[in-house]
Amino acid sequence: MGKKLEKDFLSMADLTKHDIAEIMAIASRLKRYKYSRQLENRTIALLFEKPSTRTRLSFEAGIIQLGGSPIYMDASTTQLSRGESLEDTAKMFERFVDGVVARVYKHETLVTLATKSRIPVINALSNLEHPCQILSDLFTIREKKGSLENQKIAYVGDGNNVCNSLILGSAIAGCNIAVATPDKYKPNNNIVELAKRISPEGVKIMNNPYDAVSGATVVYTDVFVSMGDEASKEERLKEFLPKYQVTKKLMSYAQKDAIFMHCLPAHRGEEVEADVIDGPQSVVLDQAENRLHVQKALLLKLFNLVAYL
Repeated sequence: MGKKLEKDFLSMADLTKHDIAEIMAIASRLKRYKYSRQLENRTIALLFEKPSTRTRLSFEAGIIQLGGSPIYMDASTTQLSRGESLEDTAKMFERFVDGVVARVYKHETLVTLATKSRIPVINALSNLEHPCQILSDLFTIREKKGSLENQKIAYVGDGNNVCNSLILGSAIAGCNIAVATPDKYKPNNNIVELAKRISPEGVKIMNNPYDAVSGATVVYTDVFVSMGDEASKEERLKEFLPKYQVTKKLMSYAQKDAIFMHCLPAHRGEEVEADVIDGPQSVVLDQAENRLHVQKALLLKLFNLVAYL
């Protein structure tokens, strides 16, 4: 389920299971053959309201490797910071560039950019979702496990944007997912309900991390204090620690060959023990690298350039 990918990629719900499989097939090829010219003579703006390492690097490098030209724009140095409307900005973008990759505070910003312009808009992170991250995470799971079917993903920690996209992506791709969070930090209810409509038996939300991780093939966590939540750091750490930290003991409840995932950056000693994220079950660096290959595949699909591979 999910709708067929059209002009924009704002949510994992913009993809069907077939879309995911197609993007992964393209990404597998691009991982073997890094450089090409499919995006030659195309210019893509990267509009970032939030700091970034992996997202900026992977998109800039990926666009260049495909022969395109990225233009990085710190939103604080644009006229948006002086009150120019999003509507005017969106209409201006379509006159200058061929697409926009936007990393924003509010998901509504992405919706406005997408609806007010005729060029593709990609969600590089919002307060609601981080779909590029999860698309590449699903690619990593398939790479490590051979298939997405019948995988059990356990997510432990904050029900944040990463968690929201992981829930949707798992349901669409055919994975089972169990999410363990404190009641106060549950994932978005609308996203959970949508995922349950897609996969009625495959989505579980609970409080107990040991129940979530039991029998899992993938264990996933993220920071307890996301960008923008710094003011509530002390309160959050009291809520999450030590119960929701991924430890070697918690990992022992998963299958013996389970992999550990984290979208990075990580805070060792908070959401995860160093022995876990730096241990043999961790695939976090492969996970980070795959952002490059999968986002390149996504760009080619959005620009209808798959046939030119």
